[in-house]
Amino acid sequence: MMVIRYSKNVFTTIIMLVCLLLISCSTSRNINNKDQDIKSSRYVGNNNTQVDICIYGATPAGIMAAYTAKKKGKSVILIEPSNRIGGLTAGGLGWTDIGNKSIIRGYALQFYNRIGRSYGENEPKFTFEPKVALATFKGFLEEAGITDVLYQYHIINVQKRGNEIIGISLEDSNRPLKITRKTVSAKIFLDCSYEGDLMAKAGVSYTVGREANSQYGETGNGVQMNLKHQFPDGVDPYKIKGNPSSGLLYGILSEPIGKTGAGDKHVQSYNFRITLTNDENNRIPITRPENYDSTKYELLLRLKEVSPWKTYKDCLKWDMMPNHKCDINNQGGFSTDMIGDSWNYPEASYIDREKIYNNHLDYTKGLLYFMWTDNRIPANIRHELQKWGYPRDEYEENEHFTPQLYIRESRRMIGRMVMTQQYCENTKVADDPIAWAAYTMDSHNCGRYVVNGMVKNEGDVQIYLKDSYNVSYRAITPQEAEARNLLVPVCLSASHIAYGSIRMEPVFMVLGQTSAIAACQAIDRYDNCVQKVNSHQVIREFEQMK
Repeated sequence: MMVIRYSKNVFTTIIMLVCLLLISCSTSRNINNKDQDIKSSRYVGNNNTQVDICIYGATPAGIMAAYTAKKKGKSVILIEPSNRIGGLTAGGLGWTDIGNKSIIRGYALQFYNRIGRSYGENEPKFTFEPKVALATFKGFLEEAGITDVLYQYHIINVQKRGNEIIGISLEDSNRPLKITRKTVSAKIFLDCSYEGDLMAKAGVSYTVGREANSQYGETGNGVQMNLKHQFPDGVDPYKIKGNPSSGLLYGILSEPIGKTGAGDKHVQSYNFRITLTNDENNRIPITRPENYDSTKYELLLRLKEVSPWKTYKDCLKWDMMPNHKCDINNQGGFSTDMIGDSWNYPEASYIDREKIYNNHLDYTKGLLYFMWTDNRIPANIRHELQKWGYPRDEYEENEHFTPQLYIRESRRMIGRMVMTQQYCENTKVADDPIAWAAYTMDSHNCGRYVVNGMVKNEGDVQIYLKDSYNVSYRAITPQEAEARNLLVPVCLSASHIAYGSIRMEPVFMVLGQTSAIAACQAIDRYDNCVQKVNSHQVIREFEQMK
């Protein structure tokens, strides 16, 4: 009444009273909700989120981790720096690399079973379209009631108390302003990114590049110049043939090749797993891209002078997928791998990573346009290639080109143990299994050099494995002194050549599930300390989960 008496406008006063009442009720409800959410270990404010488990990276590992943790009754947030979940599995790698399929178990096997059912098949299906993989991943999240997927936010800082991560700070990838920043607090953190950014910012030890063979007693690590995906003898590297003073053609490094088996900081090449279609009703023609530069592909012409064209499939690996689509991968001495341009990516800033990404995009789109249209490519080859184009029903948000760059290898943690070639070959056995792997110890080329006056690639390794092997729980856990509540199922602790076998998407899915089980057990039994978890108890629970 006092307010009414001293107000100049009774109507305005009434409105003010109503607003105050609403604010009071809203505050009361928020307080009650806050108390209720804190009891359930989850409070979401405008800029702060508190959960049981924070998962950084909506890769296949991250999705399976989130799905598992939520089914186990934990509150979860899933953070994805891009605008699309599913990583490479939903980004063009529709022809699944795995080796022995018996190692695919748990929710990973359910994923491939669901893919099969999407195509009317009653068994797992390992070749599929990106849009089907994306829909299947979304189905997992929706089924578990996971609504907290935070898109287009990347990590900028980690807050620690001693060896415990207490929170992370995130920045809007599109609007990197202080006002848009968010923080996430959690009991356990999982770094499921391909880059290992959370791990690195948490101060956990890691490595980049290749160890010398002598470091772990290996044979497939370090500098390697082999015959696979190699230039034939006789390909001239110079802009003017036979004239070193004219300079090197695009893509050739000026430094000398390293000594066989020596270590370095070189990272195996990245590329895009390109989805194309030959369905005329779904095909978008490949047209001249921005920043096109035909000189980037002179080496392809030089290679074909020495080793002439046989078919349109010569320089690209074509793996067929359903509905008239294919998964294009690197093949041969000159192809979609952008050799040497990956070296700085693992530790680059977000801005510099975007530049590296765009370099790969320009190179790849330009390569397709060059092969499809340049008159120096034989007419019969161009005729066959022009039957293929970008699929209208894929990647609508990215001009129908896959947005996911294939980060084959980035940082690798140095954890409580390091998986090496000996574990892959079963001359040593990890007695604390958390997953299984079986693929060839594989590395794509790392560099391209002048060797004896000829162009040669370096770094490709293909070492066949007869049997599957255990992946150690210690390899996904850091030293306790560095971080007691962090699990790293993707950028795990392995030598370069061992990681080349482990790094398959189905293995990452299994690791995501088992990591989430370990996280839940750490919360429930071990005061959030992941190093105290018994991997055999994790596997026992893994095998019982439906």
